[in-house]
Amino acid sequence: MTTVTLFVPTLNEIEGMRVIMPLVKKEWVDQVLIVDGGSTDGTVEYAREQGYDVYVQKEKGLRKAYAEAWPLIKGDWVITFSPDGNSPPECIPALIDKMSEGYDMVIGSRYYGDATSEDDDILSGFGNWLFTHVINLLFKGGYTDAMTIYRIYRKDLFYELDLDKDVTYAFFEKIYFTRIGVEPILSTRFAKRRLRGVDIPCPEPPRIGGVRKLQVVRWGLAYMSQILREAVYWR
Repeated sequence: MTTVTLFVPTLNEIEGMRVIMPLVKKEWVDQVLIVDGGSTDGTVEYAREQGYDVYVQKEKGLRKAYAEAWPLIKGDWVITFSPDGNSPPECIPALIDKMSEGYDMVIGSRYYGDATSEDDDILSGFGNWLFTHVINLLFKGGYTDAMTIYRIYRKDLFYELDLDKDVTYAFFEKIYFTRIGVEPILSTRFAKRRLRGVDIPCPEPPRIGGVRKLQVVRWGLAYMSQILREAVYWR
C-alpha cells in the first residue's frame, strides 16, 4: 500500500499553523513532517504538541530544509505544503487520487481551469506566468503553474533529479547572494526527463499571518539562470 507524507516547511508560521493544520485530516496522510528554519514564535512547540514529526534545520534556506529532512520522509509519495493558508488542505485528497492514476507528479495549480490566486500581486503573478511559459517553451512542459510548492510526487524523484545536491543551486546562489527553493528546477528537470505529470485546479487563498519571504529580484534572476543553464546542460 502506497504511503503519503505531508512535508511542511515553516519559519514563524504559528498563526497559519493554528488555523490550517487542524483542517488536515489524519486519515489523509501517513506522516506529517514539520521542517523548521529557526522559528521564534512558537511554531516548533505547537507542532510537537500536535504530535507531528519535527526537524529543525541546521542550515538556513528553503532548499536546505528539503535536503536535510528528506531522509526522514516515511512516505512513498510526498505532498509539499505551505501552512500559511496558501495551500488549502481540502485539495489533499484530490492530489492523492490523481497521483494514484499512475503519475510521477501532480501539481495543485493556481491557474488551471477556474482556479485563481488571491495571494498574487502584479509582480508575482507575472513572474509565475513568465517562468511557467519559459519552462514550457524550452522543455515542452505542459504546466499551468510550474512554481507552486503545492504538489505531490514520488519521494525518490528528489534524488533522481539531483535536487539534493548543492551543485544544482550553489553557483547561482553565490552570484546572486541568496538561497533558493527547489520547485522551479524540479519542474524544469521533470519536463526535461519527459516524466508523467499533470496539473489539477487548486485555488490559492490569501496567506494567514507571518511575513511573505519572497526575494523577487534575486530569486527571479537565480531561477531564470538555472532554467537557461538546463537548456544547454545536464543529463
